[in-house]
Amino acid sequence: MDWNHYRFRSLWALPALVPAVYRSLERIEDYPDWWPQVRQVTRLGETSGVVRIRSLLPYDLTTTLRERRRDPAAGVLEVAMNGDIEGWARWTVTPSGFGALVRYDQEVDVRKPLLRRFAVPGRFLFRANHRLMMRAGGRGLATHLQAV
Repeated sequence: MDWNHYRFRSLWALPALVPAVYRSLERIEDYPDWWPQVRQVTRLGETSGVVRIRSLLPYDLTTTLRERRRDPAAGVLEVAMNGDIEGWARWTVTPSGFGALVRYDQEVDVRKPLLRRFAVPGRFLFRANHRLMMRAGGRGLATHLQAV
């Protein structure tokens, strides 16, 4: 087992229509407005940018995102990630009841040296930290969509 390899999946049920949710997820430069753990986004171009993230644990992760897939008809946004974490992440937005279901999938390898040193004893905390971040993101996006 590679202790620095992670697979994550999160689901957000949102009371908003799929196109509105998709548009919000497309606008990564606005993430810091509604997602407290996304501290900074710097666009590098139309299809790439640098993101700095910090959740409950006292460390920042910085990664460069490059668009791999943007398919509004399928509700899919996917990026390649390079930096403190490397791999990929994908949003999939589908209709659900009177709103939208957002599925977030991520598969990454940790490259940040400090986190690699604590891979075995810290794994439970790193996963819990990610869950807290995702929960806050879902709440933040739901509030943001109500205001739009």
